Amino acid sequence: MIRDIVLYGDPVLRVKCPPVTQFTPELQALADDMIETMEAAQGVGLAAPQIGETIRLAVVDVTDAGEPCTFLKIDGADTPLAEIMPLQFTNPELSMGKEKAIMNEGCLSFPEVRTEIRRGDRLKAKLTLLNGRTILLETDGLLSRAIQHETDHLNGILFIDRATPAAKLSLKKKIHKMWDQYAGE
Repeated sequence: MIRDIVLYGDPVLRVKCPPVTQFTPELQALADDMIETMEAAQGVGLAAPQIGETIRLAVVDVTDAGEPCTFLKIDGADTPLAEIMPLQFTNPELSMGKEKAIMNEGCLSFPEVRTEIRRGDRLKAKLTLLNGRTILLETDGLLSRAIQHETDHLNGILFIDRATPAAKLSLKKKIHKMWDQYAGE
């Protein structure tokens, strides 16, 4: 089922979500709805707060991206991207390498608003899958960025919080335009 995506300004987007402790059929159904919602909105990631749910659950699918990553390891083993996509995960714990990359980012809670964001290029992520299995995922590129972006959502952090001061000034006008266009829908 496609869910409504919460827009910037809704307080749920600033909540630090509690961890998932029970892996139930209802949790799987919610994650499946999130995948369907993300795909309908043509996104590559979606976090539970973006549909009004305050739990540490997110989904990512970078399958259709041109070059989503240059490497992917699960528990130390090289893994084909198709084996884990779409990725449904809970309770992420991230560590980034020292190298940074700047990429143009957007967010489904900010329709048509994009800006350059600097993030760690390489990522090690301890993720718990919906079957309760905890994995160590290592990657770079868009897959790394998408996991970082969705994890930020679970901590009440938005991509605009990571923008430079100059970018934040230019975003104000874009955000007001977004509210004018989408708030009445």
